[in-house]
Amino acid sequence: MAGIEGIFVGGPKSLRDERGDFVSSIVRKRVDGPIHLSIDGFEGDKVTQPYHGGSDAAVCVHLVDHYDFWRAHYGMDLPHGHLGENLVLSEVKEDDVCAGDVIRAGSALLQVSGPRVPCETQARRAGRTDWVKLTIRENRTGFYLRVLEPGIVEVGDAWRIEQRIHPQGSIPAINRCLYLDFDPEVAQAYSEMQGLAEWWREQFREKLARTKGHWSDEILQPAEASVQTAETEVG
Repeated sequence: MAGIEGIFVGGPKSLRDERGDFVSSIVRKRVDGPIHLSIDGFEGDKVTQPYHGGSDAAVCVHLVDHYDFWRAHYGMDLPHGHLGENLVLSEVKEDDVCAGDVIRAGSALLQVSGPRVPCETQARRAGRTDWVKLTIRENRTGFYLRVLEPGIVEVGDAWRIEQRIHPQGSIPAINRCLYLDFDPEVAQAYSEMQGLAEWWREQFREKLARTKGHWSDEILQPAEASVQTAETEVG
């Protein structure tokens, strides 16, 4: 049964790797008992960067399925929670998650707001300089939730889809259109999709309107091309 395998919370910390010192909330600790989830996110959780967080990115989600994939295909033995997410879900595949889905988890009511945008902080945490490109190429980004009704959530709670309003708007499909295979007709639909975060709708409107490139076109370009994702992550 689809459910919550792990809950992780934390705040800004001073970190160090081979590239030097940096401050991030990406290192979060597992929560073993029940925890309150408000409109702004989990109790005790705080983002670092001003362009992270917000109501459309109150909860960040990654999947056991993704961790299994990274281990099997790339030898990356990452513990659950390692990539800075708040929730790790079991028995869920991202093809089965759509923007606008209304979810019951514990006593909280949630809504899927859109994909997570990979950034250089994740790359540093994962220990791969190619992490942004890799995540996009494999189309395994994770996603965000907004909180419709606060409540209490704990590990073992079921992940129950109460309403699906956009079956055509799966997380991989949204990523595919923006990064991998731009389709103007599909992009137009996403630009108007209720439930998809306004930030995402704006990206599709911008890409439709531009005669020249959009930042999303640069991600899979050769290494010497500029990759501008750190400033664009919405959570």
